[in-house]
Amino acid sequence: MEHLDLPPLRRAAGTVKLPGSKSISNRMLLLAALAEGETEIRDLLDSDDTRVMLAALAKVGANVTPVTALGNNAYRVAGCAGVFPGKAAELFMGNAGTAIRPLTAALALSGGHYTLSGVPRMHERPIGDLVDGLRQIGCDVRYAGKEGYPPLEILPASVKLAAPIKVRGDVSSQFLTALLMALPLTGEKAVIEMTTELISKPYIEITLNLMARFGVTVEREGWQRFTIPAGQRYRSPGRLHVEGDASAASYFLAAGAIAGGPVRVEGVGKGSIQGDVKFADALAVMGAKIIRGDNFIEASAPAGKLKAFDLDLNHIPDAAMTLAVAALFADGKCTLRNIASWRVKETDRIAAMATELRKLGATVEEGADYLAVLPAPTLTSHAAIDTYDDHRMAMCFSLAALGGVPVRINEPGCVAKTFPHYFDAFARITAPVIAIDGPSASGKGTVAQRVAAALGFHFLDSGALYRLTALAALKAGVALDDQAAVARVAAELPAEFVGDKIFLYKEDVTEAVRAEEVGNGASKIAALPAVRAALLDRQRAYRRFPGLVADGRDMGSAVFPDAPVKVFLTASAAARAERRYKQLIDKGMPDNMRPLSQDIVKDLDERDARDAARPVAPLKHYPDADRVDTTALTIEQAVAAVLDSVHRKLPFFN
Repeated sequence: MEHLDLPPLRRAAGTVKLPGSKSISNRMLLLAALAEGETEIRDLLDSDDTRVMLAALAKVGANVTPVTALGNNAYRVAGCAGVFPGKAAELFMGNAGTAIRPLTAALALSGGHYTLSGVPRMHERPIGDLVDGLRQIGCDVRYAGKEGYPPLEILPASVKLAAPIKVRGDVSSQFLTALLMALPLTGEKAVIEMTTELISKPYIEITLNLMARFGVTVEREGWQRFTIPAGQRYRSPGRLHVEGDASAASYFLAAGAIAGGPVRVEGVGKGSIQGDVKFADALAVMGAKIIRGDNFIEASAPAGKLKAFDLDLNHIPDAAMTLAVAALFADGKCTLRNIASWRVKETDRIAAMATELRKLGATVEEGADYLAVLPAPTLTSHAAIDTYDDHRMAMCFSLAALGGVPVRINEPGCVAKTFPHYFDAFARITAPVIAIDGPSASGKGTVAQRVAAALGFHFLDSGALYRLTALAALKAGVALDDQAAVARVAAELPAEFVGDKIFLYKEDVTEAVRAEEVGNGASKIAALPAVRAALLDRQRAYRRFPGLVADGRDMGSAVFPDAPVKVFLTASAAARAERRYKQLIDKGMPDNMRPLSQDIVKDLDERDARDAARPVAPLKHYPDADRVDTTALTIEQAVAAVLDSVHRKLPFFN
């Protein structure tokens, strides 16, 4: 069994750019395929569920092509004007509810012969309410297995819309979404009446909003009756951008509320059409500090513990799962109500959530449509969390590690359903960082590598990135004072780190980047704000589990300002000059080419002055960094001094 071991975590802070919304992505793809004209969709979610929809649309003749030149996971969809060219297809829908349900309704009105199947769990997820609705207007949809569940067979049929379609809404809102999106294909007036309470209303708001963008309006009377006037058809709106996934935002916002923050998610904000942005309101009830902008939401922890809650969460069923795990950090019993739809999701989420929360020491009561969680005073360490092939179970329970205990996530790859790189994103705001800064030749590179090895952490030599940029610029004939040109080199740097080897354009430049000319060039370009900005994200991407040791000149001040351990490693100029001289000897530099010691001191002094005077992220000892003077220390003693700081500030890594 594959697994991911999360280390004990205590702090979450930073910014996350959200992947595209699954709900919006699959709706946009289907509407664009059904529309007249060509639609350009940008920021489409790249996940298992969207790949299922893309593959299905291709099989029924829709022309959907990636546009790599546009970046941002862009696609161009040539609309079929309401009629799929392919009239026979066998479609495998995986476990993608947002794909199989609306596509079933659209295909039932397409006059073809289709079969739709999925993974075993999909064949346990109900679809009977949708099929009943389609049969009311004459569609020929048959069960190929168990009554009320996929797999399905669809055959051509004559459709009549003489009477309202009556459909239940208390199992899944996706049945109503499917009917709403498909019925305009008839060109006739259509009426849908709900026979029960409608759950997950915000998802219907998403559907209506996107239909309107494609030129089809729906009149509704409350949440009981929906009317689609006759004579409407879908027309391409041209270019569309997919919002960030508000459900995915919940994990990061919760991390900020649990473990300090601030954590900011970008891609959703005040104007979002997704109901799950209201998850932030639930965090506010728990006492979290919430800030909203036009394209971001930010969460920070309260002064004390999070408050217990008793909430009706019918409107945010997916994001509500995150609250169940956040309840582990509350000051009392938390009750999640009106969540019956959890029972028919990727797994029985009420049962699964109860089982896994108990592994962490919580006392859990489960009912048909509710869950009550009483947190333990201390979380159980080394819990192995089963994920049930459910992406949200894996993502939710990553938050448990923020209790300062190691947690194992079994089968973490299930996050690919909606967020393939989730754990990388989570690490970028939570993985512990030891930032070691200091002047040239202070020994920080050697010390940092040994500290990383002692802890089993990843290692980042940030100076190597600047030296690589300088080397690449020199090779390309770019002047090192041409800020814009050097920044372009930095942004496109084709660099690879393989073990202790460094490659540029597939060439081994491990020795070349250590040349004095390159080192001086690196110091010069490091003072250029545009170059620093171009390399910032590249450096932060090295933050991975179980942790990172990063050395440089601004690791603790600019790149990882929230690093829990910061060290300023220094030494006298004379000691550093002696070390540099020995390095030159070790490299085999001939006697007649070695600089005099006073020249080395002068060079170091000039470099120190340049690094300290640069306007962006200057080199200096900040008050929150432990100062370690290595002048009289051996490498072993310097490593021990840094590890002492680590053990004091990260005691769970002893």
